[in-house]
Amino acid sequence: MLFPLLRPALFALDPEDAHGLTISLLAGWAGLGAPGGSSRHDPRLAVRLAGIDFPAPVGLAAGADKDGRAIDAWHALGFGAVEIGTLTPLPQPGNPRPRLFRLAADAAVINRMGFNNGGLPAALPRVKAARRRGVLGINVGANKDSADRIADYRAGVALAAPHADYVTINISSPNTPGLRDLQSGQALIDLLAACAEARGTTPLFLKIAPDLDAGGIDHVARAALDQRIDALIVANTTLSRPGLSSPAAGEAGGLSGAPLAMLARQKLAEARAATGGQMPLISAGGIDSAEEAYARLKAGAQLVQLYSALVYHGPGLARRINRGLAALMARDGIASLADLHGLTAQQSPLGSPA
Repeated sequence: MLFPLLRPALFALDPEDAHGLTISLLAGWAGLGAPGGSSRHDPRLAVRLAGIDFPAPVGLAAGADKDGRAIDAWHALGFGAVEIGTLTPLPQPGNPRPRLFRLAADAAVINRMGFNNGGLPAALPRVKAARRRGVLGINVGANKDSADRIADYRAGVALAAPHADYVTINISSPNTPGLRDLQSGQALIDLLAACAEARGTTPLFLKIAPDLDAGGIDHVARAALDQRIDALIVANTTLSRPGLSSPAAGEAGGLSGAPLAMLARQKLAEARAATGGQMPLISAGGIDSAEEAYARLKAGAQLVQLYSALVYHGPGLARRINRGLAALMARDGIASLADLHGLTAQQSPLGSPA
């Protein structure tokens, strides 16, 4: 409720400084005993995916809290899952500042952060100390200067898996040169095999780029199915610039927020077609309302994630979306998300009867 009053002050700050202040405030709130817990979620919104019970379908996307400083606060704000990271085996400062840009006229963000984080070993004590009133995922990546990026991913998965409900392999950031090359060819197969071996029994998710064409998504889907990856997150930020009007539109980096919605919907449909309903899908990109989240769930996603929309709609967005989803389901006579997913599974990837 206070966000409309605080937003002008936050927007007067450099975007990265405002983000850092927000994380510090949330961490302090959690330290004082932030309220919340999975029991507060409407039981109709529960989702079981990869053997994990998600109390609600709205998750916090990686990048919002890279170092896991405010895990309990995010859960208290209504997120059914919190994905921290991207975390790398060694700390790294990321790219030079400025590297985060608000595109207020477009309700969008451009970032070229470059996996800035304190490293997995520094984050894991915070993970262990969290009360975990919801699902926790750890998103892992490779250090920029690594001589063997697949070895970095293997090491990251092995470190994170014992402490996470799931681990996500992030090979889709556009801000580490050459990283997206791991989404294609034999490199992808080798990477997934190495990470699958390192994860033990912890579910393993794969986050892909929205800039892959249909053939690229098909290749990723086949490799992920072959290596028994548990879910695809579709998708990361985009290098495309669809119809932007903000002064910062020409900045290099990955675009997120409202302008990504149409592309994210398209890639969700392509991923559903490529997987043939054999792999759970998590939709991210441009989700800023219950209506948009509901459309993604009806289009074949089991869960959704958001991040950039919080910049413009405030920290109460997850709870508002959860309430709105329950209302939309009641309107349509759908008793639970499990029922919605069952109805979706009866349709072809293009939405016509199977």
